[in-house]
This record gives sequence, structure tokens and C-alpha cells, in this order.
Amino acid sequence: MPQSSAPRETHWVQFLVFLRLGLTSFGGPVAHLGYFRDELVVRRKWLSESAYADLVGLCQFLPGPASSQVCMSLGLLRGGYLGMALAWIGFTIPSAIGLILFALSITQGESWLSPGALHGLKVVAVAVVANAVWGMGTRLCTDRMRVTFMMIAACFVLLFPYAWGQILVIAVAGLAGLLLIKPPKDGKHEPLPFSVGHRAGAVALLLFFVGLLGLPVLVGMAAGNHPLAVFDAFYRSGSLVFGGGHVVLPLLQSEVVGPGWLDKEAFLAGYGAAQAVPGPLFSFSAFLGAAMNDTASPWLFGFLCLFGIYTPSVFLVIGTISFWERLRRVASTKAALAGINAAVVGILLAALYDPVWTAAIFQPKDFALGLAALVALAFWKAPPWLVVVLSGLIGAAMGV
Repeated sequence: MPQSSAPRETHWVQFLVFLRLGLTSFGGPVAHLGYFRDELVVRRKWLSESAYADLVGLCQFLPGPASSQVCMSLGLLRGGYLGMALAWIGFTIPSAIGLILFALSITQGESWLSPGALHGLKVVAVAVVANAVWGMGTRLCTDRMRVTFMMIAACFVLLFPYAWGQILVIAVAGLAGLLLIKPPKDGKHEPLPFSVGHRAGAVALLLFFVGLLGLPVLVGMAAGNHPLAVFDAFYRSGSLVFGGGHVVLPLLQSEVVGPGWLDKEAFLAGYGAAQAVPGPLFSFSAFLGAAMNDTASPWLFGFLCLFGIYTPSVFLVIGTISFWERLRRVASTKAALAGINAAVVGILLAALYDPVWTAAIFQPKDFALGLAALVALAFWKAPPWLVVVLSGLIGAAMGV
């Protein structure tokens, strides 16, 4: 378990922390990283800014939903395997339940939130991400070289908005940091000893590849086993997509619309509903399972698809985390991480503009609400959940 200036919470308290995040974290994957930082780095001091950036950088390398993998890593760091499970449940299940309920009532075509309230939630995401970018930038981009890394990363990701662009930026930044940044001479290191041994990590990585390569074989052997075919499709989607979030949508559409499991109109309706709920966008998988044609057990299939798409991330997080702390101690790794951390700030800065800003700030009153939310977060130190609720209410009242 890691050393921390904050007292150790019970698993129940840790679960409640992530449940609150799961109920209030609107705005998509980048905004989620901002919510995690505000709650767990700034307010609760579970880990330092640089250690948090290390985790974000690692999860950006992995296929699957980066923000959910950061969530899992934080739960694993703070509470072991049980903490990891509770963090994922608290952050993910509220949105999954909401989307399954939407699937059950999809014929009504009603939205749970007014357009103004929904837009207010998009606006507050701008403030959350801006606050995270500023806070991380002031601590991780401490000289001209790292600021330059940050600027180049932001420009590249904006000009080449593809999932491979982020992976390439992080890899190049790590190499450039290794060559151009000198690690601190004092050897200061914040330990993040996860409760995962190397043997357990190796087993987890083995299980990841066994699932990826073995499930299609089982599907072929058990022809007509619909639940197994569905689980395989969602496991593959969670294993092969880099960038997470919206990047997985084309792959999911081909997996569920192509075979005729779901029609395109229902797919698009569920995608629209996923924008109106907090928590990870990968919870969209629960809607897809519950809304599938001829599904007699929508709740069962909803959670089957949810577990299918997240299982690869569980294996990958446990497998890579087991070796992560040892690598972080190496001087050359510290130099590479300094470059990667600066690039992560640049990636977040680019995302602050597109899609966060471009999807929310259209007129002066949008900017005014976003500015007020930013001041409340950065200077008044208001709890993020309270700022989110108030922004939604103000958006509904103003018709933002």
C-alpha cells in the first residue's frame, strides 16, 4: 500500500467516494480525469500530482477506456483488489443502470434532462478540465523544455485527432524526455507500492491474451451460443480500441448492428442517452446488451456486455501495474516520465478545446457560466459535485 499524507479510509468510504464521482462526473473521459484530480489529488491527497500524471500516462498507453483504467488503478492503489472492484462499481454501475432503464423505455423517446440542464453539465466540464490542465501544468511543466513538450503535444493532437496520435505523442515524449531532461539529483521518489506481485501480473496478462485469442475459438466450437458470442464481441471491443470513449463507437456499431443484434436507430438513440448520464461512456455497452433484439433478459445481457467490455481492462491494469513501481524508480524512467507527463498536460489541453470547449461554449452566457464554475473550483475550492449540480440547475433555469 502506498504511503500518503491522508489517513487510510475504510473500503466503504472509498466506495462512497467513487460512487459520488460516478453520479456527478459528466463531460466524458477527459473531464473524468479532472474530477479524479480534484477529488483525490487536491482534496483528499491520496497521491501527488506527478504520481497521478504517471498513472494517466500509463493508462493512455493501454487499450480500453483510459479514465476507467485510471479509476481502477486508484482503487487498487488505495484498497487493493477489493478497492479496485469497489472503485469500478461505484464509478460505473450508476450510469449502466440508468442506460439499461433507458433501453427498457426506449419506445417512449423521452430525455431525462432538459436541454438546458444537459448543456449546463457540458459547460461545467469545461471548467473541470481547465482547472485540471492549469493545476497539472504548473506542477509538471516547470521549465522551458517541458512547456515546449506540452505545446508540441497539444498542437499535434489537435492537428491529427486520431487515437494513434495520442499514443505516438506519448511515446515520442518519453523518448525525448529520456534524451533531453535530466532527472532530479536528489533522487526524491514517491512510492506507489500496489498490492500486486509480479506473478499475479504475469497471470493477468496471460489471461488477457487467452481471452482475446481463445474466445473466438470457443464461439466457433459452440455455434449458436448467443451469450458467448456477445461476450466475445464486447471483450474484443474492449481489447482492441485505443483512445477509449467515442473511439470505440464505430467498433461497437459493427459488432452489434452488423450481425443484426440491434438496429441502427436504437444504437443512435442509446448513444444520445449516454451523453446525458455521468460516468464512463463505456457504460453504453450496458444499453446495447439490454436493447438487443429478441433479448428475453435485458438486465442479464446488459451486465454481460458491461463485464465483457471491461474485463480486458481489469487484466491489463493488474498486469502492467505489477511492474510499474519498479520502473518508476529507475533514473532513466524518471526522465522519460517527465517528458510523458508534460505531453499528458498537452493532450488534456488539446481536449479542453476539442471536444470539451467546442461542444459547450457557443455564446457569452455559456462562457459566463463556465467562468463562474472555474472560479468556484479553483479559488473557492467548492466540491466538484456541488459545482456540477448547481451548473445543471442554472443551465436549466437560463436555458443555456
